[in-house]
Amino acid sequence: MIPIKDLLNKIKWDKHENPTDCTIGYWDNQDKKLIFIKFNEIKNIEGNFIILDRIKETYIPLYRIKEVKNRDIIVWKRV
Repeated sequence: MIPIKDLLNKIKWDKHENPTDCTIGYWDNQDKKLIFIKFNEIKNIEGNFIILDRIKETYIPLYRIKEVKNRDIIVWKRV
């Protein structure tokens, strides 16, 4: 299985990929549930974090990403 950071960079930079078709599911420790965001909500990928641009910048560790979907089809899942 491809490492999550490599997959995110592929979605971001590969011209054959369409980031608007992708959603990311990450585990929210505060709400204790899986949260889904659109790929284009990611402001940046730095080190071992994705940075979301919300009211304030939110850093999500890559290890909390549980799945990636492309048009509602799971293309990557952490077991």
